[in-house]
Amino acid sequence: MSTATDSSTTKTGGAPEVGSVFVSNYPPYSFWQREQVPQALAALDAPPLPGAPLGLYVHIPFCRVRCKFCYYKVYTDKDSAEVRQYLRGVEAEARLAAAKPAIAGRPLRFVYIGGGTPSFISSSDLRALAAALQAELPWTGAEEVTFECEPGTLTRSKLETVRGIGVTRLSLGVESYDDAVLKRNGRAHLSAEIDRALPWIREQGFAQVNIDLIAGMVGETRETWRTSVARTLAAEPDSVTIYQLELPYNTLFTRDLLGGADDVPLATWEQKREWHGYAFEQLAAAGYEPSSAYTMVRRGREARFVYRDSVWHGCDMVGLGVASFSHMSGVHYQNLPEWGPYLESLTRGALPLDRAYTTSAGQRLTREWILQLKMGRVETGYFQKKFGTDVLARFAEPLGRLQTRGMLRVGDGVVELTTAGLLQADGLLPEFYAPEHQGARYT
Repeated sequence: MSTATDSSTTKTGGAPEVGSVFVSNYPPYSFWQREQVPQALAALDAPPLPGAPLGLYVHIPFCRVRCKFCYYKVYTDKDSAEVRQYLRGVEAEARLAAAKPAIAGRPLRFVYIGGGTPSFISSSDLRALAAALQAELPWTGAEEVTFECEPGTLTRSKLETVRGIGVTRLSLGVESYDDAVLKRNGRAHLSAEIDRALPWIREQGFAQVNIDLIAGMVGETRETWRTSVARTLAAEPDSVTIYQLELPYNTLFTRDLLGGADDVPLATWEQKREWHGYAFEQLAAAGYEPSSAYTMVRRGREARFVYRDSVWHGCDMVGLGVASFSHMSGVHYQNLPEWGPYLESLTRGALPLDRAYTTSAGQRLTREWILQLKMGRVETGYFQKKFGTDVLARFAEPLGRLQTRGMLRVGDGVVELTTAGLLQADGLLPEFYAPEHQGARYT
């Protein structure tokens, strides 16, 4: 679960700039500090704030190969023994976290098992991990349990295991149906593996199946994109999530570009927005409706995204695993981002925290405002009730600028993104940042 500056502030046209990031938090991660880790520990050692639901994120950082556009913490060189060593570390972290007063005994609203590639690990390892985590942080009552998977790692028996541990929402990382595009971007799977997995997925009767696509992968053309959209529609998923390719600093493509490579054919932002918009039009014609700037859901089916909606409304979340992010009682924190230090901390019986940030009430309001704006429609009364703030007055200047640009409409108690605004939502959000965060490096 996203400029050389902050978050997509220069997404106006031309070729993609290096350094773009998907806006997932506020204040920007570059402001989080190791010196504030004690505040995170203090939040964990105090009772939770009333009214906030709790969610769980579990990071499985293993992949068959590293995609050339990937900017997540992943490993492609770990053997089965090292995988199990890591999973035992995650289980140890769960025990430590579950004992903290801010977490102990609280029910989970959602679980999100992400990566990396959660479906990379074996069925036996997955069952053992789920049993150990459920012993500390049971999710039998959760509204949603999401599991990310890569088509080429799926078998019928593994999907039976995934369903058996309580997964309700399966998210399939298709990205493209064109084999040449998949190969050029370093994806591990090919289209035949997508087709092979889909009947097995249907057999398991997951409450929701989501397909991810990426508009503007290297080598993509209008024709290959339209084929991917058509084949996605033929698969009849409950929801489709579409991202536009971005290139933060730590991707393989970025390394090549900064090194002077001239053989990385990149789509422009105008092309990506056009393709994204085409996909939304085709999905709407097939009976889907927008759920956010990225996701279309099939009308008449239960296709909520509890993880997204909870995080964007300020829930508490405990993140397990290397480099994982958490939010607790108004404090953001991140785990140690490297394999050795992460596991060594757990061996010592210490939570593996690396950096943190204690937010003000105003920053929490801004965070919820910008994240909820990505849903395309925000009701201002929510912020009046929760924060006691008239957001139309607080954000009058940026709202006026964006309205003049045709990016949004301000109505009676509602702010709605236009179609143009929806297709470049992340590029609009820094307009609402405080002056000290404007132009800052996001990560």
